[in-house]
Amino acid sequence: MTQINTDIFLAALDSYDWRNVQPNSRGRLNASTPFGFREDKMPSFSVIIDPDSPDFGCWRDSGANNPEFARGGPVKLYAFLRNITYEEAREELTTGEATEDGPPKLRVKIKPPTIAERPKPIDISVYKDDAVPYLTDRGISPEVQRMFDCGFDAQKNAVVMPWHDPSGAPINAKWRATWGKNFWYAEGGSPVRKMLYGIHLVYARNIRRVIVVESETDAMYLWSNGYPAIAVGGSTFTDSQAEMLRMSPAQEVVIGTDNDAAGEKLREEVAAKMRGYCELYDVRWPEGAKDANDVRDEIALRRAVKAAIRRNIFTSTRNIVSTHIVI
Repeated sequence: MTQINTDIFLAALDSYDWRNVQPNSRGRLNASTPFGFREDKMPSFSVIIDPDSPDFGCWRDSGANNPEFARGGPVKLYAFLRNITYEEAREELTTGEATEDGPPKLRVKIKPPTIAERPKPIDISVYKDDAVPYLTDRGISPEVQRMFDCGFDAQKNAVVMPWHDPSGAPINAKWRATWGKNFWYAEGGSPVRKMLYGIHLVYARNIRRVIVVESETDAMYLWSNGYPAIAVGGSTFTDSQAEMLRMSPAQEVVIGTDNDAAGEKLREEVAAKMRGYCELYDVRWPEGAKDANDVRDEIALRRAVKAAIRRNIFTSTRNIVSTHIVI
């Protein structure tokens, strides 16, 4: 087994919101599966957390809906918990240091300079579809699905959502299972921490006002309702993503992250890195809605966006200017 940094792996486990954790499991974490919402009476997921065990980080899910997620090693689990590619997860765990804006670095490793390679496009044409029922059921119009080149992988029963560079070339894609929370990225795709989902449309359409959200479905749902949006793809806003947004035509950024602790942290990261480069606004989703895609009432969605409040460029959200914006 590849040598991994146990501290970083355990930190990722500790920060995840596990359900039905069983105490005193003797070197294992036993809990409900992180890969779906099964109402299992007894926790079906188990991962070995004893650093001295030769199988440290190995896990199994006895109630898995798909054999691919019935068992695996630490890298696969870490990639899921951090919402990053397998390659990024392997790099973080094996070098002992997190990648850009990830968890705190626990070791210092000096690397020689390398020549940056231009991300290579990936072929997603075989998966393209006019409309995927899974996305349509979530309020995402067929027109927007085609705009984002979405498709469906019948063999894996998963939605395929390509990520594009600013020029519009697909350089990664996210597979999202229709049978659970499982997801994975294209092998060899560009690191998602360096990209913004939907940024190619901001560049191509000269979008001046854009909403920043967390997930691909949030962004596409807002587009389906007439609001240009981009997604960071997780709960961190990296320097590369910030620079990509700064270089875009966007002059007004509306921050619409999730209604939870991770969303608030991300909100402040976006504000801190974009402050001084554009006008900043906060949009809050109605009570009971975790994110933009949860606001299925069109009137409530429009009311929330219209109530976005402008931030004072010199202060945080604790001292905001009550100027409203209509998108």
